[in-house]
Amino acid sequence: MSILRDRIFDGLLIIGEESEGAYGYFPDKRPINLLMKYGFIPLDKPAGQQSHQVVFWVKKILGVESAGHSGTLDPLATGLLPIAINDATKALTTLLLGPKEYLTVMRLHSPVAQEELEYVVSEFTGEIYQKPPQRSSVRKVTRIRKIYQIEIMERKGNLVLLRVLCQAGTYVRKLIYDIGEVLGVGATMIELRRTRVCNIEERQGLVRLHDLALAAKVFKEEGREEGLRENIWPIEAALSHLKAIVAKDSAVDSVCHGAALAVPGVARASKDIAKGDTVAIYTQKAEIVAIGECLMDIDELKEADKGLVVQPSRVIMPAGTYPKQWGSSD
Repeated sequence: MSILRDRIFDGLLIIGEESEGAYGYFPDKRPINLLMKYGFIPLDKPAGQQSHQVVFWVKKILGVESAGHSGTLDPLATGLLPIAINDATKALTTLLLGPKEYLTVMRLHSPVAQEELEYVVSEFTGEIYQKPPQRSSVRKVTRIRKIYQIEIMERKGNLVLLRVLCQAGTYVRKLIYDIGEVLGVGATMIELRRTRVCNIEERQGLVRLHDLALAAKVFKEEGREEGLRENIWPIEAALSHLKAIVAKDSAVDSVCHGAALAVPGVARASKDIAKGDTVAIYTQKAEIVAIGECLMDIDELKEADKGLVVQPSRVIMPAGTYPKQWGSSD
């Protein structure tokens, strides 16, 4: 059995009859060529490099056709840079739905009393207004972003270590600048490390570029897969923040062609799904099929014998992976 499947399916309600067939692979038991097709790397970005340059190196190291990242880091910043390869890149945008966590060092331009510092920092919790900095490539319009938590971890003179848990799209450099403006002394960000993106955290273990390069070299020269499997996750491991709908094998290929998943094709579902939720559609082996919008509440789904449940917005699994069974009752 699959540990990852058990984790994804934990707590799901059984809606329809299950009949797991001989098709597909459990995500953590895929052959290495399929792991490379649906791979995810929680990379520890080194300082001094552009995020897109790091992605280019990953493509070159692994010899894959495509790769992409979620959430650009400044060249001087380090930490978690989520990178997906090949078909897994289609699922990257879902990581923008969750929060990001940073450790950052703020340098105050003049001394500030600790009590005043703590008060002003606490005032930046909640919704704030931000305009992207000039060096940013996005439009320079004021946006609302949410700061879930901001904590003073340590202080030494004018250097302050902060932990910031914030909404995706928040500019920590601008946050620190604004704190300095309210304090009246000015402040500059001098170090930044990202420690969390959505459900992926640094404590789970990040991958260093040279470890990935060594694993690829050993696989190419000796055929040993262990290193690659340690450094490349199945993309499903990065999607646990999404509510889940499990499709019967007979419904998978129609979803791969872009069709909506209907009630007869549902095997399991998260017990708290609601209309409008972004959900992940899985096979009965816990392979990601598509991301889509839920069209029913869980109470409706439990009582229904027909109707549409999920409209796919991003299909990840290629058509033909599972056999076409459109003529069946499911």
